[in-house]
Amino acid sequence: MCVAEFVNVAYGKEVVASSTCGTPPSRYCKSSVDSDGKVVRNCFTCDAEHPKRRHPASYLTDNNNSNNLTCWMSEPFVQYPKNVTLKLSLGKKYELTYILLQFCSAKPDSMAIYKSMDFGRSWIPFQYYSRNCIKMYGKKPGVVITKANQQEALCSNVHSNINTSGGTRVAFNTLENRPADFDNSPVLWDWVTATDIMFVFDKLSTFGDENSGEVGARESYYYSLSNLAVGGRCKCNGHASSCSKNSDGQTVCNCQHNTAGDSCERCKTFHFDIPWSRATEQNAKECVRCKCNQHARKCHFNREIYILSGYKSGGICVKCRHHTDGRKCNYCRPLYYRDHSKPIHHKKACKGCQCHPVGSVRMTCNQTTGQCTCKEGVTGLSCNRCAEGYEQTQSTIAPCVRVEPDADVQKPSQGRVSQKESGKRKNNNKTRRPDRLSRRKKKRKKKKKKNKDRKKNGTRKSQKGRKKKRKNKGNKNKVIRGRDRKRKTFRKNRKTKYTAATFRL
Repeated sequence: MCVAEFVNVAYGKEVVASSTCGTPPSRYCKSSVDSDGKVVRNCFTCDAEHPKRRHPASYLTDNNNSNNLTCWMSEPFVQYPKNVTLKLSLGKKYELTYILLQFCSAKPDSMAIYKSMDFGRSWIPFQYYSRNCIKMYGKKPGVVITKANQQEALCSNVHSNINTSGGTRVAFNTLENRPADFDNSPVLWDWVTATDIMFVFDKLSTFGDENSGEVGARESYYYSLSNLAVGGRCKCNGHASSCSKNSDGQTVCNCQHNTAGDSCERCKTFHFDIPWSRATEQNAKECVRCKCNQHARKCHFNREIYILSGYKSGGICVKCRHHTDGRKCNYCRPLYYRDHSKPIHHKKACKGCQCHPVGSVRMTCNQTTGQCTCKEGVTGLSCNRCAEGYEQTQSTIAPCVRVEPDADVQKPSQGRVSQKESGKRKNNNKTRRPDRLSRRKKKRKKKKKKNKDRKKNGTRKSQKGRKKKRKNKGNKNKVIRGRDRKRKTFRKNRKTKYTAATFRL
């Protein structure tokens, strides 16, 4: 855990006051009580143009010298319901420890301290001071802080005597009487965080003679402070030990532990594998880089995946490159498969599937082996050749067809065969082929005779009947001729052995 340096945050900062004496020049008086109980007043002039008589708000945050006090002063007698405000902008989020106000006049009857966490857009009560807390702020003094109301502003009714001639202090401790372990309490982290502080002086302390008509009575009552100190550290959430100004002149933390932001309030780019967390004394809570195997430049955190992983990893890689995919870019996209000869973080860890467009069922392959899904009768890693017992066709649907052995060719039986059986087989083989040819010749002769007889007799049929008959005759002849061709070609090649050959189209 890194701890930033403890500093006076208000030193050198600009304070904006709603009321300051001297514009135009005005008179103010200092009141005191003598030994006889009478009020003694010494009057002076406040002039903003005179270097020794002016009392600007810049005196609040300069070097405080007890031997030469410089005091800011408001216009005389700005009394309730009117008020005077002082606004201090810290320029960055700080974790405040204390706030100290040193008065040149008597402390006000009622005042409040507010803080802002959004650079003055909204204000949250920090502390109230009043002699009558219920009447002024609706708060009971002495309220006990518990875990249920750790961010509740309290009201203090302890006040100094109006007779004191300045030099009184108001010190506010941000964590006083707030029981909790600060390192493990997000509620208190927010409670002490502030970007701006505002002081509202609601009511002056008086002797009660402001309406007496005495000379200098009202000029004796005003708000005046010599010093404004705010102790705290840069809010860096335990991830930086120092702060510095950036190129824009803004104060930012010098972040460590792979964190980023003005207050180290988020993880650095590409370090979202675990959720960001504030560092503690026991654990730095360092942000972890996403595991994308060097295939992605962006990632984001997913809490559901982080829970499912047993609170170990929740980063999701975005836009995986080099044909990879997955939460960690750890497997290949469709149409690609893993090349195991190269490590997963290599640019060419995924190879394109080389599935043949005709021989494969689809263009995707097994992402582990690269094997394509082949059609029936097709084999090979890329489905580019016919398997054994298949021959190639010119069809894109069934590019390989099984070759069946001829039914006429019988395999030799095992063992001895009788002479009678062998003689029968020989006679059958000799007589089959001429018998078939003689039958076809006889059919053709009969058809020729019929045609001659029709011509002689002069019998003619209608044109429709002729056309139908011609079509049927033509189809039959084509079928017969086709069969003959197939049988002839098969008989020529039936003695050859069919082996696997490359599949070409």
